[in-house]
Amino acid sequence: MFNVLIDTSVWLDLAADAKQTPLLDLLESLLSDGRVTLLVPRIVVDEFHKNRDRVAKSSAKSLSSHFDQVKSAIRKADGDKRQKGRVLDYLSDLDHRIPILGGAAESILARIAAILSASTVIEASDTAKLRAADRALHRKAPCHENKNSMADAVLIETYFECVRTMSGAGQRFAFVTHNKHDFSIVNGNQKLPHADLAASFSKIKSMYFINLAECLRRIDPMRVTYAMWEQEWDQEPRSLSEMLDAMDRLTTQVWYNRHKYTEWQIEKGKVKIVSQEEWDEGWSKRKLNSQTHIAEDVWKRALKSAKKLERTLGTW
Repeated sequence: MFNVLIDTSVWLDLAADAKQTPLLDLLESLLSDGRVTLLVPRIVVDEFHKNRDRVAKSSAKSLSSHFDQVKSAIRKADGDKRQKGRVLDYLSDLDHRIPILGGAAESILARIAAILSASTVIEASDTAKLRAADRALHRKAPCHENKNSMADAVLIETYFECVRTMSGAGQRFAFVTHNKHDFSIVNGNQKLPHADLAASFSKIKSMYFINLAECLRRIDPMRVTYAMWEQEWDQEPRSLSEMLDAMDRLTTQVWYNRHKYTEWQIEKGKVKIVSQEEWDEGWSKRKLNSQTHIAEDVWKRALKSAKKLERTLGTW
């Protein structure tokens, strides 16, 4: 059994990057199969919910603001108007996709919240808090930088306590974080833990990872390979211009379908073609309507438009 503690930074980055969704799919599958148990300290849950809204909104807002600034600068700059127009159209297409990306992040955040709520939350013990305070007092990692990393110290000490108390036959542990500055070795291979933490990690029993994919690969290599293949394949949302073209084509198809129906009604005698004078007189006296009659000039223009559409789009 693999007991895995996933730092808040990893959870939030999963939501921020839609390309990592296959890893979340795999993690959910491993949890369902009973091959992985999550170690979820209270501090991870609290930090996740504290930052959830920020992650869901900040990405879209910052991108939208950035696009606005870039488009404003392009409009003010000298240059070929046609080329500037193409660039602005492209940026508008990208800007259109921002709400789609934001919606995807919210969906992933909801899935992560469900995973965390289904796990047993580990409260930090007094012993873990004391050990964390000792790290801060002696400026040991993750408290070696000039900032308050007490929360990170409680997190790592909670993990170490789980390793000590839950060890047994077949029990293996993993700590996964993206916070390399606080937990990884200084000026070296960041895949290795900091020297102040290294003694509590090993290659078999208690492993250190800065990448969720690498952690899951140790558990199920084949499924991770497949998940990484999915991660590399990306289905881009349709651009604004593509959607407008599709809408225009659909509108045209609806008109053409109605035109062919009117043509069938004329052949069956259900709709009669009249001169413009007859139409104007009958319409003014409310004796004619578009359900039973059509002006000859209008019908000729409709036939001409239909032939033009058939040449450009074909028949369907």
